[in-house]
Amino acid sequence: MAALAVVTAVVFVPRLAAAASGCQVTYTPSSWQGGFNATMKLTNLGSPVTGWSLTWTFANGQRVTSAWNTTVTQSGANVTAVNVQHNGSLGTGGVADFGFQGTWSGTNNSPASFAMNGVVCDGTTTNPSPSPSASPSPSPSPSPSPSPSPSPSPSPSPSPSSNPVGCSSAAICSGFEDQTGTAPSGLWQVVTPNCSGTGTAVIDTTTVHSGGRSLRINGGATFCNHVFAGVTANVSSIGPVVYGRLWLRHTTAQPANHTTMITLADANAGGRDLRIGGQNGRLQWNREIDDATLPAQSPAGVAMSTPLPVNQWVCLRFQIDTTRQAMQTFLGASEVAGLHVDGVPTQDVDAQWLARTTLPRPTTFRLGWESYASDADTLWYDDVALGSAPIAC
Repeated sequence: MAALAVVTAVVFVPRLAAAASGCQVTYTPSSWQGGFNATMKLTNLGSPVTGWSLTWTFANGQRVTSAWNTTVTQSGANVTAVNVQHNGSLGTGGVADFGFQGTWSGTNNSPASFAMNGVVCDGTTTNPSPSPSASPSPSPSPSPSPSPSPSPSPSPSPSPSSNPVGCSSAAICSGFEDQTGTAPSGLWQVVTPNCSGTGTAVIDTTTVHSGGRSLRINGGATFCNHVFAGVTANVSSIGPVVYGRLWLRHTTAQPANHTTMITLADANAGGRDLRIGGQNGRLQWNREIDDATLPAQSPAGVAMSTPLPVNQWVCLRFQIDTTRQAMQTFLGASEVAGLHVDGVPTQDVDAQWLARTTLPRPTTFRLGWESYASDADTLWYDDVALGSAPIAC
């Protein structure tokens, strides 16, 4: 019988590499005399993190007075912004949107640099290479190869969901994939409050954000040619903060005249609507009960909002706090500074809005078009969600 050879092999076992690190910060201030808002976008370029702390230094004596989507502390010129519960976990490429309001005098220069968890955010990634170390390891004695096991039968592919990704736990989560005809039905009902005309709401299969269907609104000019598709469910149980997310596309730039695209009836305003639409070519909130606007329609206020892009899908998100005077609105990854309410008066933004102290309580949710002058538009809505927790794009 032949002797069994024993072979000793050298196996290189890599040391565990340090986690890759890197980040990028977009800092967008919007100033007025003595005060300013700053919206911030933090992008994690390194390995996933479960919590973040962003630090920077002000050079001109600026002071932070309030913040949203973060907790801010300040010691002298040094500022630290820490994640809140819903935005602490950032995968590679993950983004946290947040911001603050502050005061300044003299000059209001932006911070020169930022650091996340102690790493300077310069847009690059540090990824240390592992250093291999050799250690002898005996090769195992050969053993008979087991007979191959029969391959298991493949598992059936899951059926496609009618819910858009990321909102399955929301109270309203609809990509219109359950619609079988051209007229909205089931969860969605066509409504034309007060009067009706040429406006129509149809299920479209040619222009979609995802899946195979969307809601198309053919909105006519003048008030009676409005049309909306509203959810049949009562949304009054959503809270204490109502979060909304939808994808929107339209064909015609927002006019100077007042228009509305989204309405939520407010139980604390006699059922009058909270409205998202436009005026002076920019996004705005409007409150039907007193015609208050957010922002104020002054040149400075209008400049703190943004136009709604045409002929492309954009993600619109909003949140309405039903326990205090607080609202936020995001277009894509960026908060719209002029559509922010936190209870602290902001010049050219929220004076009208804060004049009414009754807190909102939305009960309905409608998508459509309403013109109060001679302005028409065609709009598509898709991947719509409304719930009690933040809903990502």
